[in-house]
Amino acid sequence: MAETKYYGTGRRKSSVARVYLLPGTGKITINKKDIDEYLGLETLKVIVRQPFAATNTEGKFDVIVNVKGGGFTGQAGAIRHGIARALLTVDGDYRPALKSAGYLTRDPRMKERKKYGLKKARRAPQFSKR
Repeated sequence: MAETKYYGTGRRKSSVARVYLLPGTGKITINKKDIDEYLGLETLKVIVRQPFAATNTEGKFDVIVNVKGGGFTGQAGAIRHGIARALLTVDGDYRPALKSAGYLTRDPRMKERKKYGLKKARRAPQFSKR
């Protein structure tokens, strides 16, 4: 019997997360590692679990995530976005709860490009009178 697999893609900054939800006990696996092993900070673990709290589905799904790019915070945000999108494929009734919490909105903030004549996006070279 083929088990039902729900998929969602999450993005934040330069991170992309491919999220699969399987009916299970609430185990979260990120890049073949347990969530506690992969994400060090407790706040990031809370961010990842937020969509389940909003829809009262804690412990109902096992999560398998493949995430790449960016840092830990961006990856946690991408995973949250992916989980929220995957939960929509599970049941469309979750949409109002996820939407009002802001988990379905792709965070548009990106790194600003470097401009010529400057050291970074806005950092000018140090001024010297002589």
